[in-house]
Amino acid sequence: MKVTHTKLKEVYIIEPDVFQDDRGFFMESYHALKLEPYGIIHSFVQDNHSLSVQTGTLRGLHYQLAPQAQAKLVRVVAGAIYDVAVDIRPGSATFGQWVGVELSASNKRQLLIPHGFAHGFCTLAPDTEVLYKVDAYYAPDLDRGITWNDPVINIAWPIQSPIMSEKDQKHPLLCAAELPNVNGVFHAPTDAGSEGERL
Repeated sequence: MKVTHTKLKEVYIIEPDVFQDDRGFFMESYHALKLEPYGIIHSFVQDNHSLSVQTGTLRGLHYQLAPQAQAKLVRVVAGAIYDVAVDIRPGSATFGQWVGVELSASNKRQLLIPHGFAHGFCTLAPDTEVLYKVDAYYAPDLDRGITWNDPVINIAWPIQSPIMSEKDQKHPLLCAAELPNVNGVFHAPTDAGSEGERL
């Protein structure tokens, strides 16, 4: 299992070892003991599975507030996505910066998104299915979001006119969002960085 740091050091790309033959393949999509040496220690409690029928579907940017903040381990089992993590931790040296990674059924990459990061993805192929583990249960009252095209974050999405839910179209800008903090809720400053990295 290969684990790679991104520019946002708490966000990891995980590439399982894949054993292929004429029957197909086998891989360990998750192995807690192999991830533990990298400081990736989570007790995942819920698996989520989404299907996006159309190319250009965008979901995000999503996160939950404490005490139900979620770390996520994201992978694709059909199709492909451009997966994005944004640091929304007030006081972080990389606040407002993002990382984008292509995950697909063929490359079998996974993205580990820790607490304090917003998450979103857009589909690059039709009938894309995404699976992700989370370490806290969904809590509607603590569910929050940031608009996908916030000009301060300035994510270089590979699409211009995404297909989105009504809910995702109404998320606030980063400067107006309720953000995670060890003491609850914090309103973001307006001097967020806009640096990103495509991987």
